[in-house]
Amino acid sequence: MNRIFSMIGLGRRAGKVTAGQVAVEQAVKSKKACLVIVATDASDRSKKDFKSMCEYRHIPCLEYGLMEELGHAVGGEFNAALAVSDSGFANQILKLAEEEKK
Repeated sequence: MNRIFSMIGLGRRAGKVTAGQVAVEQAVKSKKACLVIVATDASDRSKKDFKSMCEYRHIPCLEYGLMEELGHAVGGEFNAALAVSDSGFANQILKLAEEEKK
């Protein structure tokens, strides 16, 4: 497992990561989310919906990993989206994603 998935798992254990489409949507709409991670293999509509929701509320939205990988990171099977509610975890995940792009 890579470092981003490790950070997601750590955040989940700390209670700072929300999983599931409805829960993530609620976190975004209540502005509790500091970062939203959408699986690359999620449906185009889900990706578009989450990106527009986040863009409207100025919340970073990262497209990363497969649904199965995101699910395993939070102790489940499949997850199309996750919300990170802690700015420290969110910033670290974004930093790791930037490093991975290089």
